[in-house]
Amino acid sequence: MASFYLTVFFCSVFLILPFNPSLAQAAGHAFIPQEGRLLIIGQDKNTIENYIRNIGIVPGGFMLYTSVQSMDGLMAPADHGGGLQDARYLMGKYPNALVQLGLYMKEGLDDVLEGRFDKNIAALAKWLKFLKRPVYLRIGYEFDLADNNYDPVKYQNAYRYIVDRLRAEGVKNVNYVWHSAVMVDNPGKYMDWYPGDDYVDWFGISLFSPQQIRTAEKFILLAKDHQKPVMIAESTPAGAYTVRGRLDWFKHYFDFIEQNDIRVVCYINSDWDKFPLFKSLKWGDSRIQKDQQIRELWLKEIRDNYLQASRLLFYKLSVSADDLTSP
Repeated sequence: MASFYLTVFFCSVFLILPFNPSLAQAAGHAFIPQEGRLLIIGQDKNTIENYIRNIGIVPGGFMLYTSVQSMDGLMAPADHGGGLQDARYLMGKYPNALVQLGLYMKEGLDDVLEGRFDKNIAALAKWLKFLKRPVYLRIGYEFDLADNNYDPVKYQNAYRYIVDRLRAEGVKNVNYVWHSAVMVDNPGKYMDWYPGDDYVDWFGISLFSPQQIRTAEKFILLAKDHQKPVMIAESTPAGAYTVRGRLDWFKHYFDFIEQNDIRVVCYINSDWDKFPLFKSLKWGDSRIQKDQQIRELWLKEIRDNYLQASRLLFYKLSVSADDLTSP
């Protein structure tokens, strides 16, 4: 349904450029904070609005989701059990915040490579250019998660296929994120899915448990080998039901960020057990505002050290006017 709205919205100006492999180019400059760190909050409309209302600060960006199969949640609201995705609402209300977008591809690799979703990818390109703000795009996020069942070679090819088509459409305001669940304690194994330096601007990791830190640090070493910055692309204190447990999680979390100089931090501020899609995971309530001690710890950490939404935010990320201008 969302793809229909996209088509209608852009029908008067939509130009689908012929795909030209020669337009493929090396990864561009990463949108890295000149100083401090960028804070992104996710991952659905109501969660984000509740965070802003309770914390009193609009974060630098919003973590949102769509799928290559339908592109839903971009131009019309959509909810598949994990919270309401409504990018149009958030982008309209908060013009000085950017987007971190997860592109779901599970069970869609063959269809991508056979061109069945070309219209959707073209619609995504038009939407990205229309935003005129920086976007971090996680193509096939958590590529190594067993549940996604991504064939490594097909994943590489599908990732590159999407990037090539977006570039052919003239998209310049996007950084491409290669996002690992950091579930494999073998750095060399990750490279089975790697689409190549020319297609990756950032390495991304998930961080749900302190037990992941050792594995995540190995992945960070891999990023350094490829001279790529690292973002925490998804994070939440999964299963930390007590205040003491969550406080301990945040201590490890902020220490990890500092020690590894993580420049973009994406936190999911959700009450997980209220969502049908996640209820069985028993991850608990990760909302900062749930407990005063955690709220105070959070504000102390992010108030001066993290970039929030502002008229100068894009400048502070070294985003030029040319990055936001499309042909």
